[in-house]
Amino acid sequence: MLNPMWLRTFETLADLRHFTRTAERLGLTQAAVSQHIRHLEDQLGPLLIRRPRQLEMTPAGIALLDYCGEVSRASQRLQSRIDETDDERGVISLISPGSIGLMLYPLLLDVQQANPGLVVRHRFAPCNEVLEAVLNNHYELGLVSLKPDDPRLHASLFAEEPLELVIPAGPPIHEWADLERLGFIDHPDGKAMANRLLSRRFPGAPGIRTIAVHGFSNQVGLIVEPVARGLGFTVLPRYARQAFARQDEIQVIECGAPVIDTLWLIHRAEWPLSSRAERVVAQLRARMP
Repeated sequence: MLNPMWLRTFETLADLRHFTRTAERLGLTQAAVSQHIRHLEDQLGPLLIRRPRQLEMTPAGIALLDYCGEVSRASQRLQSRIDETDDERGVISLISPGSIGLMLYPLLLDVQQANPGLVVRHRFAPCNEVLEAVLNNHYELGLVSLKPDDPRLHASLFAEEPLELVIPAGPPIHEWADLERLGFIDHPDGKAMANRLLSRRFPGAPGIRTIAVHGFSNQVGLIVEPVARGLGFTVLPRYARQAFARQDEIQVIECGAPVIDTLWLIHRAEWPLSSRAERVVAQLRARMP
């Protein structure tokens, strides 16, 4: 590894092209400047061509100057990541389940537009992957539907999201047979969500497994599309339904007492959130419906 002091001396000399002025700027003797350059040339070969009243860099010297710039930029990036006091610059990283993610991502982009120094990094993932990503420091923030009991994680209540029965626009449903005629649009959590909610509306009904499946999607933003086209009904969290653009082509059916999922914001408990993350979280909370 090249000595950082030698690199600083070389970079200053390349800028000033004068040994005496370089020594004065760095507070060194001229002999020390010459020694630093000699150490570098022992490792890299000739870096400078010394002419009367002129210094010219060799190809190796030009390459080393580029390297000095790369080191400087890397140091700045490292300092930016370590310095958590700047709430207007840096990366905001959030990993969340699909439904809440559909609602939050546009809000995050609003924050980024208002603060161009911020960079938003968001990923959709099931809760088990959210936990793993936050624990492994791949994401600073995560959202999960069950409060974790891992002491390495801090969890705070973030939002509550009810499940909804969504059917095509048109005649409402009145009985279980209406759902049977429509058919079910399934998704990875579809049957579990449907059983939880439909038991409120249709107590004593045989259950979702008795209804024919007319479609399946694992993309949360696409689950409502076949419903809007009249191909079936589905049960999913409210934010996923609200994210659908053509609300006039669907309808939500009241199912009595709501079934509500609690969403928990998690981050590592051993160190505080960055100031930019605290600021963004506060703005998101203020804009939650």
